[in-house]
Amino acid sequence: MLAQTQPLDGSFRGSALITHLHWDHVQGLPFFPPVDRVGARLDVYGPRQEEGTLADVFGDLMRPPYFPVHFSDLRGDIVFHDVEDDDLAIGNAKVKVRPVPHCGPTVGYRIEWDGATLVYISDHQAPYSLEGIADSVLELCDGADLLIHDAQYTPAEFEQKAHWGHCTIDYAVRVAKEAGVPRICLFHHDPAHSDDDLDQLLAEAQAQGEALGVDVISAYEGLTLTLGTA
Repeated sequence: MLAQTQPLDGSFRGSALITHLHWDHVQGLPFFPPVDRVGARLDVYGPRQEEGTLADVFGDLMRPPYFPVHFSDLRGDIVFHDVEDDDLAIGNAKVKVRPVPHCGPTVGYRIEWDGATLVYISDHQAPYSLEGIADSVLELCDGADLLIHDAQYTPAEFEQKAHWGHCTIDYAVRVAKEAGVPRICLFHHDPAHSDDDLDQLLAEAQAQGEALGVDVISAYEGLTLTLGTA
């Protein structure tokens, strides 16, 4: 999300960049207090859907009997923007949107702001062979300062779940290498991985990254990263 602050007085202004509409990526909207205030505004960007507009699909996600209120019942103004292969300006940020292989319509985002470039690819279906990278993904990542990327599976897990819409940790690091990204933050950890598992997987990925010239870190609750001009 691109936002200055999260006030509760109706002055909130923010933008949410949604990669796809699976529940684990959109279920926070009903529980976001700043937008449930008169005068607040939230712009939601997300991939075009075959079933209807982004607003229509969100309307199906957030309504009785699945949730007691519709998103339009929130007191703030929620504006939906359908995107797929677009170049946008959101405030001071230049945002590039491109399709990313996954289960259903999915996009990734490249955000350029004040001399720094961040790429967010949350869910990325790797080829079953784990060879080759989609041109759209390489375009998004090209020379970015930081890549936040899906890193759900070990190779053994991928063999069992190759069609589930994700990739291996090794593949994620290779995406960074091929796109000339010096730093990657591993994200979308498998829920079955314990903290100890993640520490071990990070150590292995860092060894791989060191050999490839890529700095590898792992996302965790509360992590804050600062990007700035050189």
